[in-house]
Amino acid sequence: MKALRKYLDKIKPNFEEGGKLHAFHSVFDGFETFLFVPNRTAKVGTHIHDAIDSKRIMSIVVISLIPALLFGMYNVGYQHFTHTGISGNFLDMFGYGFLAVLPKIIVSYAVGLGIEFIVAQWKKEEIQEGFLVSGILIPMIIPVDCPLWMLAVATAFSVIFAKEVFGGTGMNIFNVALITRAFLFFAYPTKMSGDLVWVSGERILGLGQSVDGLTVATPLGQAATTGAIPAFNMDMVTGFIPGSIGETSVIAILIGAVILLWTGIASWKTMFSVFAGGAFMALIFNLIGPDTAMAQMPWYQHLVLGGFCFGAVFMATDPVTSARTEQGKFIFGLLIGMMAIVIRVLNPGYPEGMMLAILLMNIFAPLIDYCVMQNNISRREKRALKSNQ
Repeated sequence: MKALRKYLDKIKPNFEEGGKLHAFHSVFDGFETFLFVPNRTAKVGTHIHDAIDSKRIMSIVVISLIPALLFGMYNVGYQHFTHTGISGNFLDMFGYGFLAVLPKIIVSYAVGLGIEFIVAQWKKEEIQEGFLVSGILIPMIIPVDCPLWMLAVATAFSVIFAKEVFGGTGMNIFNVALITRAFLFFAYPTKMSGDLVWVSGERILGLGQSVDGLTVATPLGQAATTGAIPAFNMDMVTGFIPGSIGETSVIAILIGAVILLWTGIASWKTMFSVFAGGAFMALIFNLIGPDTAMAQMPWYQHLVLGGFCFGAVFMATDPVTSARTEQGKFIFGLLIGMMAIVIRVLNPGYPEGMMLAILLMNIFAPLIDYCVMQNNISRREKRALKSNQ
């Protein structure tokens, strides 16, 4: 690392004011601060100094996503080999999934980071690191057969209109990755729902088999269309079911949750309350809901299917778009879980629910924090009045 540090110090003058590569100062600064914690300090104001800066936080979140990503790659291959009726070993399946998912990751980062580099250079600011997480989240929450050009358009839209226009990282109101998915869902619904998009039907570099019109329903989609509750089995927990690339394995998501909670990056209050709200609302529908498969589905089945676990662990806990007060985190998460189940049960055209629930509560997160703070202020004023009497 010392050799790398010396090399960066040697070429750094080229990227500073007056250097021949000054036009790429933001790009160099972004890579430098990603590799090494900056030793610069603020000259005015009061700041808390810590070795864990935002880039380090984003890196930990990316690490926590790796188990779900790796399993998602394997599951893509597993679903393809299973539903096309051909045999293959672990390496064949993982290799197929890796080659199917990798282009989506490349496109996501290339488009998103490219826009952020351009904006940072134009504004003469340092490159913001928020897209380190969004760039890997986006490929994980879409179907495997989503075309790359659609992914590029949606990513560009979300970075520009859901992030940069609000001021960049830390200023956005909505979760950027979920805006990407929402854009795809409403602009290209046939590529984000139905039975044709969850299993790859292409032959990739000699792996697998090319099949046209391969149709496979997700368990939630099956419940919404057939009216029958899918039988619960351990595949719903391990993740060997059709679904978005990174959302199927509860075990892999749980590993990521442990990393986030152990490092203190995510709030257990938000995470726990999302599951509590979902379980509570599912039980309410079980008792007094309509006689439909989605309403009568057991509460634990609601929690392990679709993007519920993934959304609760990685989306609802986003520190920028979620509630920040301690009491507000409970309220925020509880309402997300409840709203997700309400959407699933009462909207047969959209059996998922988690995406819309989180985006809706992103709007109300500042209001929740405001109400909590005002309530605290009122209680302190009452205590002060009582002590003075």
